[in-house]
Amino acid sequence: MVLLAGTAPLAAQEGGGPLSAIDWLSQSVATPASEDTGGIAMAIDEPPVTGQGGALPQPVATTALDGPSPDAVGLIPPAVSGLPRNLWGQGLTAEIAARLVSHSDDALPALRQLFLTILLAEVEAPVDAGGRGDLLQVRIDKLLALGALEQAAALIEAAGATTPDMFRRSFDVALLTGAEDRACEAMAASPHLAPTVPARIFCQARQGDWDTAALTLHTSEALGEITANQAALLARFLDPDLFEGEAPPPAPSPVTPLDWKMYEAIGEPLPTEGLPVAFSYAEIGPKAGWKAQIEAAERLTRGGTLPPNVILGLYTERNPAASGGVWDRAAAFQKFEAALASGDAARVGQALPEVWAKMQEAELEVPFAVLFGKALLDLPLSGEAAAIAFRVALLSPYRDAAASRHSPADAEEAFLVGLARGDLTGIVPPDSLGRAIAAAFRAPAPSVEAQTLLDGNRTGEAIIVAIDNIGRGVQGDLRGVTEGLSLMRMVGLDGMARRTALELMILERRG
Repeated sequence: MVLLAGTAPLAAQEGGGPLSAIDWLSQSVATPASEDTGGIAMAIDEPPVTGQGGALPQPVATTALDGPSPDAVGLIPPAVSGLPRNLWGQGLTAEIAARLVSHSDDALPALRQLFLTILLAEVEAPVDAGGRGDLLQVRIDKLLALGALEQAAALIEAAGATTPDMFRRSFDVALLTGAEDRACEAMAASPHLAPTVPARIFCQARQGDWDTAALTLHTSEALGEITANQAALLARFLDPDLFEGEAPPPAPSPVTPLDWKMYEAIGEPLPTEGLPVAFSYAEIGPKAGWKAQIEAAERLTRGGTLPPNVILGLYTERNPAASGGVWDRAAAFQKFEAALASGDAARVGQALPEVWAKMQEAELEVPFAVLFGKALLDLPLSGEAAAIAFRVALLSPYRDAAASRHSPADAEEAFLVGLARGDLTGIVPPDSLGRAIAAAFRAPAPSVEAQTLLDGNRTGEAIIVAIDNIGRGVQGDLRGVTEGLSLMRMVGLDGMARRTALELMILERRG
């Protein structure tokens, strides 16, 4: 995937072009070159952030007053998100977009949730939005890049966007989520859209008009409106029996969702492992094999864009067919779930270490904790199983109960209890990471960049910088951990800071 980063969005805006770009979108509809195209989870249990004012001079900006801005559209209201309605404050669209686009998705689960919430939050548009919807499209593109297809689709629908650029995105989401018939119906019902030849032929065939689809293909090929490779794939899509025994045409680069769907239709599905994470959605449905479904669901669950109960259902769907990798995780998961259902604490104690090791291997500890944290908290476990269950509960929504019930066995557990309670008074950090975390709770000190943004009434950008600072800390620069957690606490995201700190200590995502 190619996304503009750094200062590119600013330059792009000045040139009149889009602030972000996804190179794998299907060319489903024609977009006039002269058109000014406008223009993205789970909620955080936090109180609204207190807005920060500042005395720094700000650029003069204008915005339309004749209606609501598309950039203000969101799925999560401030009362639920914990973010202020004026999240962007005095921030400018291009600079906000640059931070969103360049943000890495390699983060702790809590930070992924926070970033997704920022993308989906209902907040005021930037001061220079002008009703264009530029930031809306950046938010949608970032959701697509993270594999959050359902969230992106919901945001597009909430915005009521009907531009060609927005239709392209909703069309591809429909293809990857198995709703291609609905996408074709929407295309047919929108006369202002100009379908490209491959999309027109695909939809004609999906709607049963095979003769028209074949005629469109032959005419377009004769007129040179499609490439030889496109013609070959479309011909095989329309009548695969004519090409039985022949090798399929080579896959294009990049592969688009429309390409992927047609290769699937001719019985030659392209593996999604090397494709952008959004394509994993195409393999979690019943058409894919069980192993492919599990691998796709693990990828999406790890990214925080799929509910944990999906992977629960897939792991327990049938008996593993072999051993190693996915099969071992499914077997350990099934063994643990059966033990839990039996209510036998000794049996659970035997199964828990194995399944926990498998969840660590796949970096699915937090989804596992969401599913089973409460159940484990209520069992009388001992030894290694009790220590694991305590940590699982701390990673779950039941962390407060875990902290109140547990008697720490050592200095590390005492520190974890203090973090869960938000009170480290008299507690000695167990290691260098603990000391970096403790500093943020005892004497918060954000980075110079984050503090400058906060002073300039640009809270949203400061939070993104804090997330990135913690990511830097995970890779070894522990000062970033202190700075990032400090900023979160200063803007009222104390619960998120505690969750993040617990994940830092328990998940050991260290560079």
